[in-house]
Amino acid sequence: MNTQQLILMLKQQLAHIEQEALQHDNQLGDQQKKTLQHVERFNHSVFIQEGAQLSPCIVQLRKDIAQLEKQLTLNLAKSTIELSCLRIQDRFTALRRALLTTGLNLKSAEQKKASNRARYAKKQQQSVQDSGFGWIANNIMQNSHQLYQELNKHFAWANKIEFKIQQMESNLEVCHAADKITLQNDILLMHRRLGKCRQAISYIEERIQHFERPRQSLNR
Repeated sequence: MNTQQLILMLKQQLAHIEQEALQHDNQLGDQQKKTLQHVERFNHSVFIQEGAQLSPCIVQLRKDIAQLEKQLTLNLAKSTIELSCLRIQDRFTALRRALLTTGLNLKSAEQKKASNRARYAKKQQQSVQDSGFGWIANNIMQNSHQLYQELNKHFAWANKIEFKIQQMESNLEVCHAADKITLQNDILLMHRRLGKCRQAISYIEERIQHFERPRQSLNR
């Protein structure tokens, strides 16, 4: 095979695989493109390309063939020509393999996303349980109406506790010395209850924002 036949054969192969790559890319749905958006399809030594679409690889292959044609015209060293041919062959092989394995890449990416979601959900659930407000998430976190009811309830509790603390602190000034330590401990306990109540209020307010955010996005 002479040099002209070699270049002609490579250009024919390129034209054929270009049609396959374009057809492949046109058949991809928006969700599939999004799923593979940051997935590396190739080793960087073969193609610098990531994501779902494969037609950008054709541009790199076309440059390689043009470079080889120039090298042959300049009659460069045999080792240089062989190296270019091997690079082109490796890229053709890698692109054909990528065309056949898009389905597997999609499945792998979806499984990875599902695993990450499950891990995040588990972490969030553990965080809720560790916060001491797991009973809120389990019992009343179904919709924003229930959340507002619970928020109002906690505000009422906080007001009652604050009023109780004020009463106890007033009594502390006039109570018998022997009773002061007990009353001080009771006041400290009430402050702790108030702190817990305020933490619950903050938590519920965050949950309300979580529920309301999708609505706000839809109303824009």
